[in-house]
Amino acid sequence: MQASQRSQVAPFEVMQIVDQVATMRAAGYDVISLCVGEPGGGAPAAVNELAATLHAQHADFGYTSTAGLLETRQALAKHYLGTYGVQVPAENFVMTTGSSGAFQLSFLAAFDAGDVVALARPGYPAYANILRALGLEVVDLPTGAAQRFQPTVQLLEEAKKEHGRLDGLVVASPNNPTGTMFSAQELSELAAWCEANEVRLISDEIYHGIEFVEDRKAHTSWEFSRSSIVVSSFSKYWGMTGWRLGWMIVPDDLMPTVDALASNLALCAPAPAQRAVVAAFEPSSLAEAEQRVAELAKTRDLVLANYGKLGIEQAAPADGAFYLYGRLSERVLDRFGTAGEYCRQVLECAQVALTPGGDFDPFEGHLFIRLSFAAGYEQVAESLERVAAFLRQALPTD
Repeated sequence: MQASQRSQVAPFEVMQIVDQVATMRAAGYDVISLCVGEPGGGAPAAVNELAATLHAQHADFGYTSTAGLLETRQALAKHYLGTYGVQVPAENFVMTTGSSGAFQLSFLAAFDAGDVVALARPGYPAYANILRALGLEVVDLPTGAAQRFQPTVQLLEEAKKEHGRLDGLVVASPNNPTGTMFSAQELSELAAWCEANEVRLISDEIYHGIEFVEDRKAHTSWEFSRSSIVVSSFSKYWGMTGWRLGWMIVPDDLMPTVDALASNLALCAPAPAQRAVVAAFEPSSLAEAEQRVAELAKTRDLVLANYGKLGIEQAAPADGAFYLYGRLSERVLDRFGTAGEYCRQVLECAQVALTPGGDFDPFEGHLFIRLSFAAGYEQVAESLERVAAFLRQALPTD
């Protein structure tokens, strides 16, 4: 007997680096990790306090309805109205086990095996891996600086012509790994094209709220298309990664399907998290989150001004999220060959963990690295100096 063909997906390389970091730290090395997208600080104080109160009161943490607690979904509806000016019925929200659970539900509900779904490249590898595991065909949309690392209508037209059909499009704004974002007009144009061509749009909005550029504010796809699926979670802006609570906004035509699938696959999202997370929308919680965004902005400025110290010669704009995705210089590539080997030696010699770009782009990722500046200003500043010192020793002088 052997594993199924659908399970033959590539491992997420960043998690292997996380394991290496843990091993080195256990051996006594002072490793700084800039490889994972996990904001520091944890949940807002009000969320922790409510969770503690609920536990102390022996609150009911039994199964919720499959779609989730109405109170939580109503809080999200109010949030969308205040943040985006969009009226989303509470009934169209479905609570999920993180955004990962939402993607699985979205892909199962919207597509059949053999359907063709387009993704921007570079992009988050789990999209493609989940789609392929479900028997779908993935079409890469090669993006670069000319497209601000985001899909365009022109790329979609070309992909549809080449493949004969497109059934879906997955977008992310801010994007992982590049941090680039759509303008309102760009997202509107993509949504209109998808509706006109009967292509299901799935919008990953997990990094909403973490934005740095005035003319690149986050917009939800439901501003432009009520047939799109929105995926988000409390992991990034609110710093609640381990709480494993996400949500979907589901179009009316897919609600019965999503409910049926969710009731079979997960029954419901974690009840304690659903109950406590209503405190995430309190003014004090939002103020905490905004303070973290301000700190990330300061760190982003440091990275953008000094990425040459990492051997990067070109970088994506990093409009939002907390990543810098950059192309290594020819001098660095001549010395190390690939981004993977470069990152391996940086970790070994400078004790700084960076992520090679192969996870995000199987074609050109060997030329790029991604760093997460969620580790904080002091850690990032120290990392820049460590890697700069390493490169001064590793690269021959003229």
